[in-house]
Amino acid sequence: MPLPPDLPLHALKAELFKALAHPVRVRVLELLVPGERPVSELLADLGIEASHLSQHLAVLRGAGIVTAHREGNAVRYRLEHPALAEMLAAARTVLSDRLARTREALADLEEQR
Repeated sequence: MPLPPDLPLHALKAELFKALAHPVRVRVLELLVPGERPVSELLADLGIEASHLSQHLAVLRGAGIVTAHREGNAVRYRLEHPALAEMLAAARTVLSDRLARTREALADLEEQR
């Protein structure tokens, strides 16, 4: 789906993040970081109904985050751009740092008891 050329960059970024705003969709991307995978493997790893996965994949495809192609009877998905893997890694770093600061604050509170 082409990007609307009249939207400012911050609005386009918001649309990207909206498409990622579900844990299943984030997990799908994490599963695709190592490389292309068939839907059957995604279903096995996620443990959700095929119809639910289909809806999530449609959102990701519509946002241009993943692409799909048919290989025999299987449909295989991959990340549209390698920078998506970097974005997931950056999010992990941010969250890990935040968790570390929270743990430090809790430890400080414990010491003050």
